Amino acid sequence: MVKLAFLGLGVMGYPMAGHLSKAGHPVTVYNRTGAKAVRWQQEHGGATAPTPRAAAAAAGVVLACVGNDDDLRSICLGPEGAFAGMEPGSVFVDHTTVSAAVTRELCAEAARSDIAFVDAPVSGGQAGAERGALSIMCGGDAAAYARIEPVIGVYARICRRIGESGSGQMTKMCNQIAIAGLLQGLSEALHFAEEAGLDWRAVVEVISEGAAGSWQMENRHETMWEGEFDHGFAVDWMRKDLRICLEAAEEVGAALPVTALVDQFYKDVQAMGGGRWDTSSLIQRLRAFS
Repeated sequence: MVKLAFLGLGVMGYPMAGHLSKAGHPVTVYNRTGAKAVRWQQEHGGATAPTPRAAAAAAGVVLACVGNDDDLRSICLGPEGAFAGMEPGSVFVDHTTVSAAVTRELCAEAARSDIAFVDAPVSGGQAGAERGALSIMCGGDAAAYARIEPVIGVYARICRRIGESGSGQMTKMCNQIAIAGLLQGLSEALHFAEEAGLDWRAVVEVISEGAAGSWQMENRHETMWEGEFDHGFAVDWMRKDLRICLEAAEEVGAALPVTALVDQFYKDVQAMGGGRWDTSSLIQRLRAFS
């Protein structure tokens, strides 16, 4: 068992850290809101720490799952950041979805202290984190990945090293690009069925068994139809991710016309008060604008 630190106990990090503790790893957690760290300790054991540096002290692997680029910088850098407490030869694993630019920046900063940095964003949402069934896409040194694969495999359904540093984040962008277009298409299909007066359950039962079938159709069609969006991945976070995708597309010269369009549709959902709704809420925009 490896001594671990886990930084960030949000809807994803809380259960992920719990899986590590359940697997027998000694886990020290840090969370910006200390009360949540105490609650996690009461539920899962382990230890809490008042700063990222204190949590990372003597840990062979430090894992993080926070909100955005600035949040990640704040827990990594500075006199109380994780890098200041980590020992040479240890590994930092970032599960946050962030820009490739901040990944490159922090990877270079970690290397100055002989710390390996693996970017490892996840897909599968809160439900996947709770079940320990996430898809994890990684970028970084092959030897460092080999060390951390058995650790993060505790909460993974599939885990792969894609390439060098930044490859994990670029793969997560592919994931979000694919989901954005898929959810818009599913929303339009259900909205069409609704307007045409079709038996939507029968429609989904038939088309889900053919080429149109998807995870989103299987798991979200009922809640989309009922207008229930208090679960899953929030629109505000999706727009953050799509901004990262569109900025990276400019950098590499890729055309993402559908992604750019769906990003604007999510902007409309935010204007409707749906910033914290699940990403499947695109159907509400169609209902409002029809």
